[in-house]
Amino acid sequence: MKAKVSAKTYLWLFGINLFISAFTFGGGYVVVPMIRKYFVQKKKLFTEEDVVSMAAVSQSTPGAIAINLSALAGYQVAGISGACVSCIAAILPPLFILSLVSLWYTAFASNVLISAVLRGMQAGVAALIVDLIVDMCKMILKEKSLLLTLMIPSAFFCNFILQINVALILIVCCILCILRVWYRQTTKHKTNLELRKDDSL
Repeated sequence: MKAKVSAKTYLWLFGINLFISAFTFGGGYVVVPMIRKYFVQKKKLFTEEDVVSMAAVSQSTPGAIAINLSALAGYQVAGISGACVSCIAAILPPLFILSLVSLWYTAFASNVLISAVLRGMQAGVAALIVDLIVDMCKMILKEKSLLLTLMIPSAFFCNFILQINVALILIVCCILCILRVWYRQTTKHKTNLELRKDDSL
């Protein structure tokens, strides 16, 4: 159960999620570096491992990754109420921007200046996503697990070269990790039983 959270924390959650949502273009994964910067590096509210876990859950659950991740970050800080505040703050900027775009879609679509701005944003977004991927790979490699290390190029090969559906790749990866945990627990349990038998003798 979360400790009592001050009104200042809720205001900060609302403000930071509003800021992140308003200034992250190019898809949900761009939110991850921003969450890491403000929640982990500046405020130290949770760890890098927590961010990676939340990103994985956000991708696996229905809905927009950016909204899911904001809600999880808010929940981690201030429970259910924190998740609600973060979710509302994350929804407002895209709702407002898309309402404006839909009203003047033809003007936006044909505007040369806006097209140039969007191209510049795409370049920035690509750099942020590469940075995130490098950090995630580093964290996986720190585990020193052959299975997890091999999953990275295997998943890329299956999706990019073989064009296998991402959902199927994720399901297989999840099953392999569950089997890995089950095998480790079974082995540990057997080892403990053998040690007890040796002690009783």
